[in-house]
Amino acid sequence: MISKTRTALTALGLVISGTAAQSEVTCTERSFDGLAYTACEVDPRTDVLRLFLDAPSGEKFGQFSSIDNTLQDENKVLAFAMNAGMYHDDRAPVGLYIEDGQEIMRVIPNAGPGNFGLLPNGVFCIRENRADVIETLTYAATPPECRHATQSGPMLVIDGDLHPRFLADSTSRYVRNGVGTSEDGSRVVFVISDQAVTFHEFGRIFRDDLGLPQALFFDGSVSRLHVPQLGRSDFGRWMGPIVGVVEPLDR
Repeated sequence: MISKTRTALTALGLVISGTAAQSEVTCTERSFDGLAYTACEVDPRTDVLRLFLDAPSGEKFGQFSSIDNTLQDENKVLAFAMNAGMYHDDRAPVGLYIEDGQEIMRVIPNAGPGNFGLLPNGVFCIRENRADVIETLTYAATPPECRHATQSGPMLVIDGDLHPRFLADSTSRYVRNGVGTSEDGSRVVFVISDQAVTFHEFGRIFRDDLGLPQALFFDGSVSRLHVPQLGRSDFGRWMGPIVGVVEPLDR
């Protein structure tokens, strides 16, 4: 594994102009098993980590720039962001979605079509001083008090094991993104592949390179990253749920 701070604009990114706050979010370019990734580590004990869906207008935010424009009115900035879960054609969340303590969509515990329904899937839960990836049935049995939560699937790593349906010789490759968490919830790492990878390869970076016992897949057809410190803000199809870190603009 090779890890270094990313200093160049990636082919997928856009240059961010203007002055932004210096984020404590640490983003690195990583190579694992010969595949390229970008990983961003967040500390939920000190960083303001949250989810975004609906803009003040009532429309879905959809783009990183829309969130940033709204935050600037509050003298804040989006220091990091990533799409955070699957959504319907109207960009409403497919499964559980909680924002600022309000449940907008209920948890979906049953199997279904597509990657979301490939059980076990899971919930990314942000709460006081920690954040956790929790398998859906475990979450449903004893729901913690999540300030923000988004359900997605499949799980990538469950208690240190890769999802049982992942195949080492799979030929299904996409640019993918997801999140992994430590046992105590103090370490949260968001990862996006910088090239097409299989589920098996993507799960292994969380388990074998980053050493995280729980990890959750966010998406593989819409995978985007916003990190001003890298001069990167991916643009493309409109998104549903977005996870991000908010900081004061003049920090």
